[in-house]
Amino acid sequence: MNAVEGRPRPKYSELVYNGFWFSPEREALQALVTETQRHVTGVVRLKLYKGNILVAGRKSPKSLYDPKIATMEADASQYDQSDATGFIRLNALRLKLRAASRSPAQRYSD
Repeated sequence: MNAVEGRPRPKYSELVYNGFWFSPEREALQALVTETQRHVTGVVRLKLYKGNILVAGRKSPKSLYDPKIATMEADASQYDQSDATGFIRLNALRLKLRAASRSPAQRYSD
């Protein structure tokens, strides 16, 4: 849900805090939350300590976590580190284009 533009969690909290529980905006955000959390199941164990909450453990029958691909170690992983090369280049492209479009004085003034 973090990938959704506008970050719905702060907006949802703001609507509820300001008393807009029955507003169409809150109901629309609730529909989004309900749909994105439809397959979320499991148990989370928490520890309370001096005013803090710490996650002590979690498990779910529908977990997407797989220890075979969670590590980037060459011998134990299905992850190919060379896959990141194209991703990094693509994400850097906009920054390179922006830098190229500015004069040398502009590049170092920010």
